[in-house]
Amino acid sequence: MKLLAIGAFAAAILIAGAASAQNAPAQPTVNHGPAIAGLCIYNPQRVLAQSTAGQALQTGLQRLAEEVRGELQPYAANIQSEAQQLQQGGQAADPDGSRRRAWQQRLEEAQQLEQTREQELRYTEAMQTQTIGNAASPIIAAVYQERSCSILLDRSSVFIGNPAMDVTDLILQRLNQALPTLPAFNRMPLPAQQ
Repeated sequence: MKLLAIGAFAAAILIAGAASAQNAPAQPTVNHGPAIAGLCIYNPQRVLAQSTAGQALQTGLQRLAEEVRGELQPYAANIQSEAQQLQQGGQAADPDGSRRRAWQQRLEEAQQLEQTREQELRYTEAMQTQTIGNAASPIIAAVYQERSCSILLDRSSVFIGNPAMDVTDLILQRLNQALPTLPAFNRMPLPAQQ
């Protein structure tokens, strides 16, 4: 039974995203060639993990995961208790199998609820990440123009690059000014399928 795995899922996503952005392998100590005019590098994962809005997103998702865990815990406890009673009582406790069928139905309902909550958390994360991305887009475009970039590469695609070509810090600074935090948010219901 994977009941209550949602909290672990959300925490793992947040920790992995933050850890990969913050603990990325350091560039080897090298003497860089000259910065290439018009070539810029940007690290969107680092901006999402280190921006004040990104940190607010992480905090909010952790809060929502705890709420979901609290909502699902009674279901898990009840289902586990009933399973133990059925197992201990054997055939005598459920001669016609009706208790086992009712238990199976409750288990399936709890699993469906858990799956729905997991999808709602993912959807909420995507929508809040989109809010941060929407705030960052004009900043990225402005920095691109100011630095006379001809191409902007994602840092994850660059093994080693001259730090003078990296515009991430400037974008991060401006994003923190433009979007110092995310407005409070709750778990979002999934959009109706058409």
